[in-house]
Parts: sequence; structure tokens; C-alpha cells
Amino acid sequence: MAVRNIRQMGDEILTKKCREIKLLTPRIRLLIEDMLDTMYEANGVGLAAPQVGVLKRVVVVDIGEGPIVLINPRLLESSGEQTGEEACLSVPGKYGIVTRPMYVKIEAWNEDMERVVLEGEELLARAFCHEIEHLEGHMYVEKVEDGLHEAVYEEEDE
Repeated sequence: MAVRNIRQMGDEILTKKCREIKLLTPRIRLLIEDMLDTMYEANGVGLAAPQVGVLKRVVVVDIGEGPIVLINPRLLESSGEQTGEEACLSVPGKYGIVTRPMYVKIEAWNEDMERVVLEGEELLARAFCHEIEHLEGHMYVEKVEDGLHEAVYEEEDE
């Protein structure tokens, strides 16, 4: 397992549509493990393959309830609305206000290539939408309602 470099906004790969995964190869398994390591190392809640330079339809998400691996995810339904702060590992040190669905239902395949249907509300819904958009070559900055802002991080007490 390894931590990969996260591509930054402005990198052309982040604007490209990803290819579907038809077969779970050892290389894809390694990609998934590396993506999880990279996401955790960067303190993120989600990461899409193009963010580490791979144009494949795979994302990982963990909002604090354990890792979720999504291969070839697609949105089935959405409802409601939530507006809040959103950030991205490919846009370090920035955040913006984005409106997303409050609830989503998605279909994907897990790391064993078993079909799964998952539902998410609030932060999980936001993370699913954010990461799936990366697979289409889109970033949250396209949806920001009031421009990008500098993120201010509180230092941990020792």
C-alpha cells in the first residue's frame, strides 16, 4: 500500500471522464488500497481515482463510519436540499458553499464486484455526489455559490 500524489485543480486529468471498470484486477485492488491510504493520510472523507491520476470509475468514502468502496457508481435517486461548506483534496486550503441533495440513493459495485445499492443523507449524500462528479470530470468549484474561501484550521492542543 502506498500514499499517492493528489492531483491539484488545474491538472487536465481532473476534467476528463473516467472509464468503467469491467473486471476487478490485482491492479485495481492495489489502486483501491492506495486510494484509502491516500484519503486517510490527507484527512479526507472521499477520494476519486482521477484525483490520483487514474481515469477509472472508482471512489472511496469514509465519513467516520468505516470505508466505502464504490466501483462504477451511479446516482439512482435524490431528494431534498442542503447547503453548506464543501472542500476537496484537489483544492487544498480552500472551501466554498455548495447546495447538494439531502438524500441520495446510488448503485455501485463493491471491492468484491458485488452489486450494492446504498442510501446516504447529509454528509454521506454530499460525499457520494462530490466523488461521483469527479468521475465525470467535474469539481465542486463549478457549483460554489459565493466563491472560494481560505480554510482556517485550528491547531490541536498537545
